[in-house]
Amino acid sequence: MDLGISGKTALVLGGGGGLGGAIARELAAEGAKVAVADISAEYAQKTADEINGTGGLAQAFAWDLADLSQIDPQIEAIEKALGSVDILVNNTGGPAPSPVSGQSAQLWAEQFQAMVLSVVALTDRILPGMRERGWGRIVTSTSSGVISPIPNLGLSNALRSTLLGWSKTLAAEVGRDGITSNIVLPGRVATGRIKFLDEAKAKRENRPVDEVTAQSVSSIPIGRYGEPEEYGKVVTFLASQAASYVTGSVIRIDGGYVSSI
Repeated sequence: MDLGISGKTALVLGGGGGLGGAIARELAAEGAKVAVADISAEYAQKTADEINGTGGLAQAFAWDLADLSQIDPQIEAIEKALGSVDILVNNTGGPAPSPVSGQSAQLWAEQFQAMVLSVVALTDRILPGMRERGWGRIVTSTSSGVISPIPNLGLSNALRSTLLGWSKTLAAEVGRDGITSNIVLPGRVATGRIKFLDEAKAKRENRPVDEVTAQSVSSIPIGRYGEPEEYGKVVTFLASQAASYVTGSVIRIDGGYVSSI
């Protein structure tokens, strides 16, 4: 299937991480030019080097999303290097594990800016160009915790849920402009983040990590953790011309892990 995104410019946030890196590589494999943004210049460059080494076209951008003043200069640099952004993949890191109660107002404000306001402000910066060209894809990665709250990830559960209402509302506002807006939810995908969460749970419960991981895997109908590439392929489809009639949706990529309908 020709996904119709060859030559399009994609911006992948968190592109130096497990999920973001996989998304960037899959988009590049379909011919997209990829701006790999990450707070770590080293990790962003690693992903870009992998793409360029296999014949794709990518450029790394060190970017702290919590600093909203970086948005304009970063987008201008991307446009100069790769062209106007046609595909935006909003993929932000999550906060440290914590209960939802007893957190300071300052921490809530800091995490809201990093996880929510940064996504909204960046999308608003890119939307006018998408509207002018009559084509755009916005895919926002959140967490299965927005459907089934994950214990001890209180800040993440609450703040990422905000993005569902935002994305659905946005889809209705920009659909007639040829732009789609969708949410993707990872289940237990084998990334550094999942390893960190398993280790944190093991320490909290004074249990071996292998036992915690095995218990988690046993709750997944597919019987294993997902691979980052599997996640990247679904995001790439949603970012494609082939998914032009999919918008305002919430797509689970979880191997059946989330038990609710």
